[in-house]
Amino acid sequence: MTQPDLLVSPNSVLANALVRSIDLLRPRVAADRPNRIEFVVGTQINGAPHLGTNLVQAAAFTLARLARREFGIETAVKFGALDNAPYEVDLDPETHHSYQRTYFHALGKAGVDDLIDRYYRAFFDSLSDATDVEYIVETYTDQQASPGFRAEFLRSLEYLEDIRLWMAPSHGNVHVRVPCPECGWAEKRGDRTRLAGLDEDGATFTAVCMDHGPYEVHIDPEDDTPYLDLATLYRNLVKERLIGRDRKILPVMVKGGDWTFGCQLVDGALGAMGTPITQIPMRIFTPQVLAPTGAKLSKSLLRERGTTALPPDVEPWMLDTTTVPGDVDGYVDALLWLVGTMLSDPKHFFRSFTVRELSRLMHARPAEEANRPRAHEMGIYKRYFDLIASGEKTTEIRVNDASRRNLKEGKLIRFKCQGDEVLTKVTYVHRYADFDEMFDHESVASVNPTATRESQLANIRQIYPPEREAMGVLAIGIELIDPPRLRPKS
Repeated sequence: MTQPDLLVSPNSVLANALVRSIDLLRPRVAADRPNRIEFVVGTQINGAPHLGTNLVQAAAFTLARLARREFGIETAVKFGALDNAPYEVDLDPETHHSYQRTYFHALGKAGVDDLIDRYYRAFFDSLSDATDVEYIVETYTDQQASPGFRAEFLRSLEYLEDIRLWMAPSHGNVHVRVPCPECGWAEKRGDRTRLAGLDEDGATFTAVCMDHGPYEVHIDPEDDTPYLDLATLYRNLVKERLIGRDRKILPVMVKGGDWTFGCQLVDGALGAMGTPITQIPMRIFTPQVLAPTGAKLSKSLLRERGTTALPPDVEPWMLDTTTVPGDVDGYVDALLWLVGTMLSDPKHFFRSFTVRELSRLMHARPAEEANRPRAHEMGIYKRYFDLIASGEKTTEIRVNDASRRNLKEGKLIRFKCQGDEVLTKVTYVHRYADFDEMFDHESVASVNPTATRESQLANIRQIYPPEREAMGVLAIGIELIDPPRLRPKS
């Protein structure tokens, strides 16, 4: 009897154009030839994450790992911690204008750092360990204070008439918030925030505080105060203009599926500012997580309507993933398996999923996958795989790129070749300047008992060009801890 498919998805225009989801980046990689690819994912720091948030983040790490293997380029994940999310909102009783105070202004840097540590640090550390992808955390507060961001914002003001309807199509009032210097509150929609002046020294804004009355602030690149709080679309416009300027790094914005609509407006504004296509970052939209009604899974909607509005198919941990049963590593491994299943075919990735379907998939994860020990994975040629599987090869040679820098004694490595795999344990890691120095200290026979030093050097340098060897060389001691798992013979 034929086993039913785990996942069935319809075709689509994008999926029909791709063999692998990661191929979406191929034309840009070929055109730009970057030294590094950064997968950028932003999250509002406003409490515990839900499943949709973690799905986007896990996808960023998985895509970074796939891109590194596919294109042979260093990759990393940049986590944008959006601490300008509203911590509290109040209504001016006289004017009925809404005012808000950000998480940063309410909690301070230490409080924001505590939220990141509480809800994300262990999760990101586990993702990084499982995928061998490094990550960087940048808060919005630090980003807006940087000279580059402020200079890009000031440049955008020169095009304000051209972009204002892209940023705010209904009324053209672009939401720029400059919180009151005395209390940190700002008008939520910037109704009475006005650009009073723009010259080579910067921009002057006037605004009105509900407690302290009218005030004026000046923004320039050299001064990290006062605070510059931009609404979502405008923030993304400035951020994408800025990160697109470094031609050595290819930025890839990883966003939830609901962003596909909003990015039309960001692209319109980028075009109105004359942004070259080569400076517009790539974007990958991850599957959107839907409630049974077809609406996006949303904590804010439930906050407005109460827990009685919780759909029957939504398991409580899906809205607060810090309460998921088991430990962080177990949850991360299950999530990476889920994302890997989606990425196995573009039809599965470029679509949406209901919470019921995601629950079904996660419960359908094979027991052997759930019980597999976490290991660093390496692809390897067949002749070397056979030598490892037989126990004859006890030293593996690699260049010291970012994916290997966390290797140390005691870690596991799973070597994979054409559907076969073998699990080994690291017995030592020795670092050298180049392959010649490595062979001066390591046993030639332990690397390949069937070849001389000269032939091994020639073969290795066919695999690794000089610029890769210049990263440094690793000699990794390995020992078998499991018999090899071989694919069934047809």
